[in-house]
Amino acid sequence: MIKVVGLGPGSIDSLTIGTLEILKNSKNIYLRTEKHPTVDYLKTLCIEFDTYDNRYEENNNFDDVYRSIAEDLIDKHKLYGDIIYGVPGHPLVAETSVKLLIELCAKNKIDIEIFPAVSFIDAVIQSLKLDPIEGLKIIDAFDIENQVLDKRVGLLITQVYSLSIASDVKLALLEYYDADMEIYFVRAAGIKELESTRKMYLYELDRQKDIDYLTSIYIPKKMDATKDFYDLIKVVDTLRDENGCAWDKEQTHESLKKCLIEECYEVLEAIDKKDEDNIIEELGDVLLQVIFHSKIGKEEGYFNINDVIFGITNKMINRHPHIFKRLESKTTEQVLESWENIKSEEKQFNSYTEGLKHVPKNLPGLMKAVKVQQKASKLGFDFECIEDAMKKVLEELGEVRDVYKGDNRAKILEEVGDLVFSTVNIARLLDIDPEFAVNYTIDKFINRFGYIEENARNKGVDLKKMSLADMDKLWNKSKSL
Repeated sequence: MIKVVGLGPGSIDSLTIGTLEILKNSKNIYLRTEKHPTVDYLKTLCIEFDTYDNRYEENNNFDDVYRSIAEDLIDKHKLYGDIIYGVPGHPLVAETSVKLLIELCAKNKIDIEIFPAVSFIDAVIQSLKLDPIEGLKIIDAFDIENQVLDKRVGLLITQVYSLSIASDVKLALLEYYDADMEIYFVRAAGIKELESTRKMYLYELDRQKDIDYLTSIYIPKKMDATKDFYDLIKVVDTLRDENGCAWDKEQTHESLKKCLIEECYEVLEAIDKKDEDNIIEELGDVLLQVIFHSKIGKEEGYFNINDVIFGITNKMINRHPHIFKRLESKTTEQVLESWENIKSEEKQFNSYTEGLKHVPKNLPGLMKAVKVQQKASKLGFDFECIEDAMKKVLEELGEVRDVYKGDNRAKILEEVGDLVFSTVNIARLLDIDPEFAVNYTIDKFINRFGYIEENARNKGVDLKKMSLADMDKLWNKSKSL
C-alpha cells in the first residue's frame, strides 16, 4: 500500500489529525520537498523522512522531476512494502507527481490511498474572501500558454515560482487583459506569519521582490476588462433578436454576399496602405461577416459558429500532415503540392477537370483565370515559352478584328474573352499578378487623367469642351512627367 498525504498550504493548523497520526506512526516516509513551512513542525515531532529535493537538480524540467519521483516511489514500494508519500497542499490539487503515481500504481496493480487535506486553493479563497461558486478557473503557470483566458470567471494562476515565470505569465495575460488590469498577488496564503495579499496592476507583476514557490496570482472576474470573441457573438445575437435592428434581422446568406466581398477587398486596400489600424478595423468587419452567416445558419438549424471553427481546424490539421503527423519536412513547393493532393482526396475528385471546375465561380475573372491556368499547367498543359503565349495574344486579337464589326454579340464576347484570357497567360508566365497589373494601370490612368483635368481647369476650359487632340497632348505630356 502507498498512502499519500497532504501537508496543507503551510500552516500547522491546516494539518489534519489523520495525516499527523499516519506520519507519527509510520516508517518509510518520503516528502516531495523539504521546502514547505509545515516540514519544520514535523521535525519537532521527531518524524523521520527522506525528500526528493535532489531530483530538482538532477533533471532538466519539472515533468522529468515528477516522473522520476513517481517511478522511485514504485521502486520503494517493491523494496519496503507500505510507504508514505507527503506533498504540499492537497494530493489531488496541482500535484503532478501524485497524478503520475496513481497511473503507475494502476499499471503495477499497487494499492494506493489518498488522504484529503486543505489545499492552497482553500487558503487563497480564504485570503481573498472568494466564493468559487461565482466562477473560478485554476491554471498552472507552466501551462498558461495552452489555456483560454476568460474575463467571465476569476482566474487563479498557481506555481508562479520565480521572476522569470512571473514575466512569462504577465506576457501571456497581456495578450488578453490591459496592462493596468488590477490583479492580486498572493504569497504564502494560510500561513499567518508569512502571508501577503496585495492588489497591483498587471504590468507590475514581475517587479515583485518576494516571488517564490508559495506565490499565486488572482485575476478577478471583470466583464468590462476587454472585448472578446464571445462579446461579438452576443452583439450579433442582440441585433438579430426580435427587438434587434430591422436591417440586421432582414439579412440572409444571399443578401450578405456582396458585403463579404466588399469587406475582403477593404482588407486588401488596408494592407496595400500598410495602415495597421485600418487592417485591424477591416479584419474585424470580415470576422463580423463570418459571425453573421453563422448566426443565420444557427437560426435556420443547419450550423453554428462552432461547426465553422471545427471544420476549419480539422481542415488545417489534415492538410498539414508534415506538421501535425510529424511526417518528413517539406519545402514550400512540396507543401503546396501536398495541399492540392489532399484537397482532391477530400473533395473526391474523379477527374482533373473537376479540379478546374472547383475554382470558385465568384472569383474576379483575372484571378479565376490564373488559378485555372495554374492547375492546367501542373498537368503539363501550358505554353513551352513566353513567346508562344505572346503569339497566342496576337492570334486572339486577330480573331477579335474578324468579328467586331459584325452583329453576333455572343461571338464578339467569346473572342474578347479569349483575348483577355490569353493576356493572363503572359502575366502568369512572367510571374506578374494580372489583378495587380491592371489595378496599377487603372491608377496610372486616373493620375494622367487628373493631370489633363487640372491643366484644363487652370486654363479655364471645360473638360467636356476640350478637343481629343488637346487631351492627347496633355496625356503625352503627363507620360513624360
